[in-house]
Amino acid sequence: MNFHDTQFLSKLAADAIVVIHFAFVLFVLIGQLLIMVGALAGWNWIRNFKFRLIHLGSILFVVAESLLGIVCPLTTLEKWLREQAGETSYEGDFIASWVHDALFFEAEAWVFTVCYTLFGLLVLLTFLFAPPRRKPSVQTPAEA
Repeated sequence: MNFHDTQFLSKLAADAIVVIHFAFVLFVLIGQLLIMVGALAGWNWIRNFKFRLIHLGSILFVVAESLLGIVCPLTTLEKWLREQAGETSYEGDFIASWVHDALFFEAEAWVFTVCYTLFGLLVLLTFLFAPPRRKPSVQTPAEA
């Protein structure tokens, strides 16, 4: 593999990381919206324990990063891959460029911390008002 192949693969990997990052954000945002709508509409699937735990863990991870001043590992990896690709600024293809622009915008760090924390509190409140449910364990006739 030559130098240009490595650069191309690094650029491709960086673009993929941006799409994964965006999918993570959508999971947290749209997941919460669906949980709230589903709680009002009586959708049982929104009470799935594993889904709700993963959803809660996702936003709590973001809140903890923000409160501790830690840069997101996906952002760090993307920047490193772009450096490996020889890119000094973002120069992805159309989709990756659009996703990147939607994901990253300029604001003071405290603004993000407040937004993440408030959203995390909303997710926690939803846990209380529309609690997840574990599936009851199935007992065989011999166990009953």
